[in-house]
Amino acid sequence: MHKNPKILILTAAYGNGHLQVAHSLQQTCISKGITDVTICNLYSESHPVVTEVTEKLYKKSFTVGKQMYRLFYYGTNKVYDKKLWRWYAYYGLNRLSLLIDEMQPDILINTFPIHAVPEFRKKTGIVIPTFTILTDFCLHRLWLHSEVDKYYVATPSLKEELLKLNIHDKKIMVSGIPIRSNFEYHPPLEPIIEKYKIDSNKKLLLILAGAHGVLKDIYKICEDILSTTNYQILVVCGNNKMLQKELEAFESLHPAKFQSHGFVESIDELFRIADCIVTKPGGITLSEICAIGTPVILYKPVPGQEKENAFFFQEKGAAILVEKKERLLEAVNMLLEDPKLQQVIKDSLQNLHLPYASDTIIDDVLEESEKISLDYVLRKSV
Repeated sequence: MHKNPKILILTAAYGNGHLQVAHSLQQTCISKGITDVTICNLYSESHPVVTEVTEKLYKKSFTVGKQMYRLFYYGTNKVYDKKLWRWYAYYGLNRLSLLIDEMQPDILINTFPIHAVPEFRKKTGIVIPTFTILTDFCLHRLWLHSEVDKYYVATPSLKEELLKLNIHDKKIMVSGIPIRSNFEYHPPLEPIIEKYKIDSNKKLLLILAGAHGVLKDIYKICEDILSTTNYQILVVCGNNKMLQKELEAFESLHPAKFQSHGFVESIDELFRIADCIVTKPGGITLSEICAIGTPVILYKPVPGQEKENAFFFQEKGAAILVEKKERLLEAVNMLLEDPKLQQVIKDSLQNLHLPYASDTIIDDVLEESEKISLDYVLRKSV
């Protein structure tokens, strides 16, 4: 394989995390001089209408569709249905075949469980080194396929789960989950505190409200906290412009103790200056929090990967899990007033953090690709 291989990264827009991982990998490749890297939202390109509908349904799973998503997530993880899995394996395969024919990629990387990628090899016999990056701290069987050359996972316990499912040890690497490079640096805090006009004498609670309105009753939550404590609150609304507009009035009532922001490009800055973060437990957000080490409260996770991520972090002592609104204020007070508990969570987060995961993965992908391609050539020549 030549020094500047063509890399095709396959992803999907069911949540921002998979896309974010794909872009982190692309940036790492570019930094290493690998410039021919393409990101493809395969399902959106191959079945735009169906994908748009299913993406909307996925967003609904955070609010009104929780139980439906719970049945889908846990049901597909336990029950093997040949017709369903055959349909899923071929979903996007025609578009992928055209892409491979046009691009002639040397390496395929999955940041979403897209079976069309390994299924292409199974159907055609053409071996393109294929790698899958799991983007959560829990395992769903949808990620697994016999034709994947190597899996990259967040933790040793995830590796153990794969081993129990007869995935060979050499096909699994505990790499961590790729995050944006700015989370790996440690800039001075004073300029950041000044930038956001934070009172350094008051504890700062950072609430990540989510782009799809997944944190309900946020107005009431903030009101309860501000009326009973001397904390500052900064709410990040993401792209939820409606929520941000609703909070503008609240901001005018509490100008010295409350801020709301829309999408924040340098969200790592807020992670660094916060004393506590309240968030939903998405795999990428949790990986970013591990890198910074800010104590975290995981609030009302929806059934599926969110809840499994939350259980894992709670079990490791790396987060406080709150499932009811009535307990949130109590949990915030308990955490912010207990330095020992804060330190326990910080240490646990540090233990879970694997730095420079994107570099680790790309370096290993390049090395493994050489071996796989050479082995394929040798087998063809026999």
